[in-house]
Amino acid sequence: MKAIRKKQSWKLIFLLGPFLVTAGLTVGLLSGKWGITTLAFLIPGIAIVATWLIWQFKITNWWGKRSTQAGTNALLSTLAVLVILGLINFLGSRYHLRTDLTETKLFSLAPQTQELLRQLSQPVKVSVFDVNQNLQDRDLLENYRRQSDKFQFQYIDPQIGYGLAKQFGVKEPGEVYLEYNKERKLVQVINQSDRLSEIRLTNRLQQIVSGKATKAYFLQGHGEYQLTAGENAISQAVQTLNEKNFITEPLNIAETGKIPADANVIIVASAKRSLFDTEVKLLQDYLNRGGNALLMIDPDTEPKLDPLLNEWGVKLDNNLAVDATGNETLGPAVPIVTQYGNHPITKNFGNGTSFYRLARPIEIIPVNGVQATPLLLTKPFPNSWAESDKKSEKLEFNEGKDRKGPLTLGVALTRKVSTTPTPTTNKESRLVVIGNSHFATDGLFQQQLNGDVFLNSVTWLSQQDGQPLSIRPKEPKNRRINLSAAQTNLLRLSSLLVLPFLGFLSAGLLWWQRR
Repeated sequence: MKAIRKKQSWKLIFLLGPFLVTAGLTVGLLSGKWGITTLAFLIPGIAIVATWLIWQFKITNWWGKRSTQAGTNALLSTLAVLVILGLINFLGSRYHLRTDLTETKLFSLAPQTQELLRQLSQPVKVSVFDVNQNLQDRDLLENYRRQSDKFQFQYIDPQIGYGLAKQFGVKEPGEVYLEYNKERKLVQVINQSDRLSEIRLTNRLQQIVSGKATKAYFLQGHGEYQLTAGENAISQAVQTLNEKNFITEPLNIAETGKIPADANVIIVASAKRSLFDTEVKLLQDYLNRGGNALLMIDPDTEPKLDPLLNEWGVKLDNNLAVDATGNETLGPAVPIVTQYGNHPITKNFGNGTSFYRLARPIEIIPVNGVQATPLLLTKPFPNSWAESDKKSEKLEFNEGKDRKGPLTLGVALTRKVSTTPTPTTNKESRLVVIGNSHFATDGLFQQQLNGDVFLNSVTWLSQQDGQPLSIRPKEPKNRRINLSAAQTNLLRLSSLLVLPFLGFLSAGLLWWQRR
């Protein structure tokens, strides 16, 4: 009896050996470090296995037994399975494969963020001064780090790391800072209700990487949209430009008599009254010197910009763009665009959607020295056309009067500067003309790709060719279901009473049949 117990004890000791060896290999493969912890498992495990094998070989004819051969095969099979599992874990820790099936790619970084991270030339570090590490925030930071080895992040307890918190100027827990090239910027303050945002982090990263602010002037004095929140405003577009490291200011060139020398982009957002001839001439001279402008011109408006547009080969159609496939919500006078030109502004849009309420088509006339690229294209005829009878209650295509689609609603143009460029001018002028301005107004700016069309146009016009032009991060859609009191009571009764009763009834019927 004692011999049997002693033999069982030896077996237990022997089993400890493979366990220690497996633990050591797992720790080493996953951590990538073969230090003291790993060796503390491997050495005793190997010693136990070796001792057991030597003892068995000397004491008995252990190797010749059938049971030994069967046990050896089982041991080798077990070790093979453990090695395979270890290799799978090792590969899983080194290479990541994730599939995001959510509609808005909620758990994936936006293309603009990925492109910005891939273009990093110097290390970037995010410092989160918070006691707790929120899993949602940490997962977002891990996604950033997977895109570039130059992106790093750290969590710092403000109480323990008091000196570092003082160095950063931390005022409250939850502050998130971004460091790049010896420069620090506050990203946001996170709390239980306001988690770390990809939009804010990417915007701040783009600001700090670009290194300098860009000046964008909004023309005023002709009925254009106001820049602050209110009726007929473009405040959301202005705010987003500010977040992108643009400096935005209103400009009334009828008062100043000139265009500021630091103007990178001039934006004309729906001038409802005509510009003075002197204003048009100032804009022409500005473009001839290497300036850049975005013109958003609605139907039934006449800003008197024809002299400027003729130089670039752009003709505004006085007809109304009609989309016969428009749904009941938008209507036929709201063209839905899913086809875009091959241009940096729209290169990553794919078949995404943008829409333009009351838009006028644009005709492109070839001009020497001007390179034109259509940006926004409507559907082919008979799904779209240019309607000449804009007062008709029922929009129908009239042969001989209306123009068949597809129609161009936006165009990007470039032209080499004719004069010798100076250090303060560009080698080429850039112009974007869009036959609609409503898409960039408050309420419509954040829908679909409307804001991306505007922001990418301004960024391209600013000639910051190092800045990524792509689809920007989107906030998650609200998928909450709002139930009435009656619906809530019905759901409660069905889940707590009806469904359990049906389950018991089915079980009772089955029992009765088999009785």
